Amino acid sequence: MKIFVYGSGAWGTALAMLLCGNGHDVTLWTHDPEKAAAMVKSRKNPALAGAVLPPELNVTSDPAGAGEAELVLFASPSNILRRTARTAAAHIRPGTVLVSAAKGIEPGTDLRMSQIIQDEVGKDCPVAVLSGPSHAEEVSRRMATGCVAACGDRTVAELVQRTFMNDMFRVYVNQDVVGVELCGAVKNVIALGCGVIDGLSLGDNAKALFMTRAMAEIAKLCQRAGGQRSTCSGLAGMGDLIVTCLSPHSRNRQAGLLIGRGAPVALALREVGAVVEGYYAAASVSELGKKLGVELPICQSVYGVLYEDQDPEDMLHRLMKRDRRSEFDYNWDKV
Repeated sequence: MKIFVYGSGAWGTALAMLLCGNGHDVTLWTHDPEKAAAMVKSRKNPALAGAVLPPELNVTSDPAGAGEAELVLFASPSNILRRTARTAAAHIRPGTVLVSAAKGIEPGTDLRMSQIIQDEVGKDCPVAVLSGPSHAEEVSRRMATGCVAACGDRTVAELVQRTFMNDMFRVYVNQDVVGVELCGAVKNVIALGCGVIDGLSLGDNAKALFMTRAMAEIAKLCQRAGGQRSTCSGLAGMGDLIVTCLSPHSRNRQAGLLIGRGAPVALALREVGAVVEGYYAAASVSELGKKLGVELPICQSVYGVLYEDQDPEDMLHRLMKRDRRSEFDYNWDKV
């Protein structure tokens, strides 16, 4: 299959390498001609340290190559995805399968990444989502990974499953696009908060409490937005939350760690040296929660630290002082 990958960051590069290994004809696009030339010459990408690009992987700065592709993969950061999709739209043929590997919610519109792609490209192109606990560094080294291919059309989801799956990259199909995408966006916010907790040395108990109750928030948000609560217990939900909150590879956790240790937010974001998706998602999730009438105290606390200059050390204390409540919505008369 001919595949065109928009986005030459770590994730786009790792997926391009994976697809090459699966025997596909893959082209990786970067907007920067100098970067494309350097990658062709060195067979390396600074965004994915230690990885050697396979000789059969094509690298280009010309977006027109997407016109020959049967499948187009979008792996750009969420804050530039619309711009990338708009660039791609002029070249993609009608009916081409589109796959979003980006995670986030667009500020102002509250649109998920697949909706942005559909909005910009149109052309009766089916859009699927690839998501799950999958650090690019490990995928590029062929370490065991599991993801979800989500689409309302099962035939398309299974096509994506076949395209990406191999003996070290396992893919499950899922029809809940809303739930999969919201899980992928909100977990970045929670990972930032977990980094703050680690930076403040508040302990494993606090982090477990934070993550577990955050998952309850994600489930409420997903359900109110039209997704399924069950998705939150799967790879796109709990799986991705675990890896993003706990892994040293996680840029969101790294940023939170620096903030917890006293770094100003702007400095922490610069120090990480790559896009910290949770920073943008915190504002979007806060906005979406208010729009849907869903109480999101944990996400709102992280938002307060990032955007309202609230003291990171007070974040957990404010949450601990909230009113008493039941863990689940029991009907006590029937227990």
